[in-house]
Amino acid sequence: MTEVKNGDTVRIHYTGKLTDQSVFDSSEGREPLEFTVGAGQVIAGMDAGMIGMAVGDKKVLEIPAMEAYGPINPEARQAIPRENVPADIPLEVGIQLQMQTPDGQALPVTVVEISEESVTLDANHFLAGKDLIFDVELVSID
Repeated sequence: MTEVKNGDTVRIHYTGKLTDQSVFDSSEGREPLEFTVGAGQVIAGMDAGMIGMAVGDKKVLEIPAMEAYGPINPEARQAIPRENVPADIPLEVGIQLQMQTPDGQALPVTVVEISEESVTLDANHFLAGKDLIFDVELVSID
């Protein structure tokens, strides 16, 4: 029986959950997720968890934050003067906006605080600092 090794292209069905069991993502109703193991296309804990699986295997991967989206980076949170936000952009806590880095890259940010003087934006990934649980089923290996 063939087992997954680094460099293999795999297809998996998965359900991603937080430690409180709330689901944040799933492939249910979609095509399986395809990636090359060890190529850095998915979080490190997912790459490592695939090794040794065979087609049809099901597994629960408990992935600590450091092997997922890393810790929360306080420097990725920044308050900007409210007047620097264009008037046509609706502001409310929790809304996601798109900023542009100095080199032109799109940077998703979340509004986390609003005051009369400033708007605090958070560029951390929404799963940063969180331990994750994935129920995975290996569909195929190439």
